[in-house]
Amino acid sequence: MFERLFPRRTPEPKPLPQPNAQLALGALLVRVAFADRNYKASEIGQIDRILARTFGLKPIEAAKLRATCEQLERHAPGTPEYAQILREEVDYADRKALGDAMWTVALADGHSDEAEELQLTEIETALGLTEIDIQAARETAKKGI
Repeated sequence: MFERLFPRRTPEPKPLPQPNAQLALGALLVRVAFADRNYKASEIGQIDRILARTFGLKPIEAAKLRATCEQLERHAPGTPEYAQILREEVDYADRKALGDAMWTVALADGHSDEAEELQLTEIETALGLTEIDIQAARETAKKGI
């Protein structure tokens, strides 16, 4: 009865923040983890560690940033747009390190998946990494499995 008189209103969704280097990196990390359609706790933990280490965040702050990045990944631009933000704001050596970190997310569940590898190659190429650096990151990462 009260439902008819006082219907519940769904809250207005909060607008997504404008992507910056932090959010672009986080969204790309989430995109790698989602590539195999199996988003595991080990991948989530690895993303949080990368965000905390890269941006000097406490664990709770990194988890909040990742949660925002998960929303961005679902509703915002594609890989080239995020990569462009990183290309403009991050030097090559740091972009290479980001590519290496993305491999740790892809392999956090203990195995290599073709969809994740394809997603990673697309991201690394969009980041402007050389074929030599892409191949070296792949080989280094696979040795760690």
